[in-house]
Amino acid sequence: MPGNVFGERLKISTFGESHGEAVGVIIDGATPGVELEESYIQIQMDRRKPGQSSVTSPRKEYDKIKIVSGVFEGKTTGAPICIMLFNHDMRPSAYSDIKDSFRPGHADFTYQKKYGIRDHRGSGRASGRETAARVAAGAVARKLLERRGVSVVAYTSEVGGIQCERFVESFIEQNPVRACDPEAAEKMVKLIESLAIEGDSCGGIVECVVRGVAPGLGEPAFDKLDADLAKAMLSIGAVKGIEFGAGFAAAKMLGSEHNDQMNSDGFLTNNSGGIIGGISSGADIVFRVVVKPTSSISKPQQTLTVDGTETEISTVGRHDPCICPRIIPVVESMVCLVVEDHFKRQAALLN
Repeated sequence: MPGNVFGERLKISTFGESHGEAVGVIIDGATPGVELEESYIQIQMDRRKPGQSSVTSPRKEYDKIKIVSGVFEGKTTGAPICIMLFNHDMRPSAYSDIKDSFRPGHADFTYQKKYGIRDHRGSGRASGRETAARVAAGAVARKLLERRGVSVVAYTSEVGGIQCERFVESFIEQNPVRACDPEAAEKMVKLIESLAIEGDSCGGIVECVVRGVAPGLGEPAFDKLDADLAKAMLSIGAVKGIEFGAGFAAAKMLGSEHNDQMNSDGFLTNNSGGIIGGISSGADIVFRVVVKPTSSISKPQQTLTVDGTETEISTVGRHDPCICPRIIPVVESMVCLVVEDHFKRQAALLN
């Protein structure tokens, strides 16, 4: 199965399934001599783990990571870093009744058609559980970026049509939906809880801001910085779209409105989202991703069995009624991996 490796100078390879023994990641290309403790990575793992609140899955995974290689006496050695997360609260029997039916919205049908076999236990490799490994790797990249003065923060800007009207960064980690607006957050929580009772789910929009990226990262053709960020975001199963800066609103703007004019102090606007011609401009990198409603819902839906028989299905289990709160550390982690990778590419170019 190809497609499990990401990055060029900083590469990661994730492994494991939702209800298997473990998930994990191998990171190759980390700068040697950087202080790295398991407790630092654990901070990010705790942000992604299930069971955090009434708006997340009640599955009890503590996501305690174990660094197996690549770190000696608290510092990276330059060797591949292997991080393991053993699964604990697996309930594969919860999928026994629907193992022969394709769940709408999931990769069940396409996976079966591609490989002729699939792990029906919570989507196996196609599960959101795989993103735990990405967050572990992203924490390592985040540590490397801290040395460069780069910060990454993502937050929920919209859920189920409820939009944030103001930005309070200090509030993001203080509410269960990780929204940037206290008033909107309260409404979002009520909506998500009500949908969970009804057996339904909702989607939303997550915005991300990257600060401190120097101008000059990215390549002008196929390896544009925004192109690589877009691939990183769209590789997350629940993400269905992305826009940078002004995004799709640019379709309604004039060139004189959209162009980011400059003076001696820098750019007067940031409609480009901090990336021009595929290369970072030095302004904040700003983008938004669309997060689809959780596919696993208990409302009855029409589907097919593996042998093509029409049937009805209800997905009963432990699922997030809205993915936005827990996808935020995943978004940040993938950004960290892309940006650090491009820093390393730029350094190689100049040397």
